[in-house]
Amino acid sequence: MHSVELRRREIQADASLPDTLPPLLRRLYLQRGVKEAAELERGAKHLLPWQTLGGIDQAVALLHQMLETGRRIVVVGDFDADGATSTALTVLALRSMGGNVDYLVPNRFEDGYGLSPEVVEQARARGAEMILTVDNGISSHAGVETAHQHGIPVLITDHHLPGETLPAAEAIVNPNLNDSAFPSRSLAGVGVAFYLMLALRAHLRLQNWFSDGRNEPNLAEWLDLVALGTVADVVPLDANNRILVWQGLSRIRAGKCRAGIRALLEIANRDARQLAASDLGFAVGPRLNAAGRLDDMSVGVALLLTEDIAQARMLANELDALNQTRKEIELGMKSEALALCDELERQHTDLPLGLAFYHPEWHQGVVGILASRLKERFHRPVIAFAPAGDGTLKGSGRSIAGLHLRDALERLDTLYPGMMIKFGGHAMAAGLSLETEKYDLFRERFAALIDEWLDGEALQGVIWSDGELHAQEFTLHTAEMLREAGPWGQAFPEPVFDGQFKLLQQKLVGERHLKVMIEPLGGGPLLDGIAFNVDTTLWPDTSVRQVKLAYKLDINEYRGNRSVQLIIDHIWPV
Repeated sequence: MHSVELRRREIQADASLPDTLPPLLRRLYLQRGVKEAAELERGAKHLLPWQTLGGIDQAVALLHQMLETGRRIVVVGDFDADGATSTALTVLALRSMGGNVDYLVPNRFEDGYGLSPEVVEQARARGAEMILTVDNGISSHAGVETAHQHGIPVLITDHHLPGETLPAAEAIVNPNLNDSAFPSRSLAGVGVAFYLMLALRAHLRLQNWFSDGRNEPNLAEWLDLVALGTVADVVPLDANNRILVWQGLSRIRAGKCRAGIRALLEIANRDARQLAASDLGFAVGPRLNAAGRLDDMSVGVALLLTEDIAQARMLANELDALNQTRKEIELGMKSEALALCDELERQHTDLPLGLAFYHPEWHQGVVGILASRLKERFHRPVIAFAPAGDGTLKGSGRSIAGLHLRDALERLDTLYPGMMIKFGGHAMAAGLSLETEKYDLFRERFAALIDEWLDGEALQGVIWSDGELHAQEFTLHTAEMLREAGPWGQAFPEPVFDGQFKLLQQKLVGERHLKVMIEPLGGGPLLDGIAFNVDTTLWPDTSVRQVKLAYKLDINEYRGNRSVQLIIDHIWPV
């Protein structure tokens, strides 16, 4: 088990922030590298202009041509929450502009990822006269070729990193292309789709498209989808993404959201009026993702498309049940993985710096979450594999700060051509497939490369703190101010504070959660706190009277009463 060290964030910028900012917020923003007030703007008018997104003019021209001639556009999505929100947004927006539109989402188990030749055949069967990919396609060379053999043009919208060559699509919109001039490389797939729809609407306005009885759509209506996909895909919340997420959150809080999102919030027992970005990441996203992990993401897209709240509730129930099943499967897989780890530790005193796991009974829809959990536990890059059913394995990997996982896979591919069938992804998450008999070889070579690339220091788990809070700051006012100061998320983390406290009461609730009552060491209010999933061999410990905590300041709402509560990230006996 890796140790956890507490480090404090330093102020990163000498910035020109407004004097009117409360001192605590000023400190937090400076610690996140915010340099000027413009980066804190959250109004839609401050979004980066779509005109700088490469390929957008060709994409818009192609879509205009399809709308004008009434030809059938088939949107091909991906089977995660970003893919589902991208698909729903694009279908809704194109239909609102008069498009003849259908969609399909590849099945993870039968079709694999992206625009494969098989998926092109399915699109053809649906009468596709053009294919528009969302959140995928940048590595789909064979799929684009197959579409062209049938005379079907392809428009790719994606945000994943490109390989050495690009597919021969009629247009590609991706802020991560090497020659991209778009100032943000952090858009999620749904963000790219939203920008394309903005550009198309602007173009159609110039063509007087909306003057002869056609209604012009208000694209802000779908910002709830943009917020959900952006947060669920864990892309960095740079200034532009924070605007997109904040605008979407504001609409959901005001009750102006899709019936499907409302139904998912109800089933997750979240109050839409108090919604934070983390609720989208931890309560809504996983339920939507469960469809693509275990079944078929078209259930998730149908949920996001429906206007009927009764149907939305029925579909949300279905997704909730799938998510429960996913949790049970994950729990079983995790205990098997930990047994494999014990075995590894018996064979070697030290675990390899890069871990790969495989079990013939694992579920390929859940290996990504398993890799994520094991990475958190061992603080190492982890790839988990499951059988794909055709003599191959599907792997999903998660990395730690300091190791770019896709680059590592690319290096392995260069050193050992043919070892992997295919791979792709980002710095922190990647996917790959290989033949079953090559697993042991891959595991050894992956471990060797990571040993070479990482030093032992990178394995030190670090909790970054924003410093201490004063006794007078433990108030509902401070907690509300912090909640409203976001949206917080990837690369713009929610504030974490540290401090020493007297431990007055401690008890386990729900088997693994430690509930405490504490008091700041230098005096101050009595506070409730909760630490989730503690090590029950260590806690509760009645001999401990003083603790050091890393925590978030939160609001507990119970039967109409609101009180300050600390969400404890880590607890150290003093």
